[in-house]
Amino acid sequence: MKKFLIASAAGIMSLGLVACGSDPEPAPADAAPEAPEGISVSDGRMNIPAASGNPAAVYFTITNDGAEDQMLRAANVESAESALFHETAEWSGQVDMQELLQVNVPAGESVVFEPGGKHVMAFGLPEGLEAGGELEVTLSFVRGDKVSFPVVLLGPGEEYNPGE
Repeated sequence: MKKFLIASAAGIMSLGLVACGSDPEPAPADAAPEAPEGISVSDGRMNIPAASGNPAAVYFTITNDGAEDQMLRAANVESAESALFHETAEWSGQVDMQELLQVNVPAGESVVFEPGGKHVMAFGLPEGLEAGGELEVTLSFVRGDKVSFPVVLLGPGEEYNPGE
């Protein structure tokens, strides 16, 4: 009898949850992700790794001209198996890379992802990437918003010259 009562209560609760909830309208499949108000990205670039199988570093500047702070929570690099936020830091006289779980983008400020600082590491890239090509990067925010932008592919160790 006790098992029957527990099973009945669980069934009634699940029916109540189904009846109360309504599925949100899905976004069209071809809809581009929308950035939070005031967010823009510039100077996107990625250095192709010198050795096949090594990760690549992605750099850019993200600007928040909006009224609210924004928090980045994930990065996706086209064709990469995975991507993570990292920051180069010094600890006890040793230079090291630390994974960043989130990156704050304060209202009215820019955050620069650059060599020797914050960057996105792209892992598992396909072979055959060539300097001068482009890939798309998508950044996700904690509230679910996204911003996508192109990155120009640079050769290993190649310097970025935005005017060229």
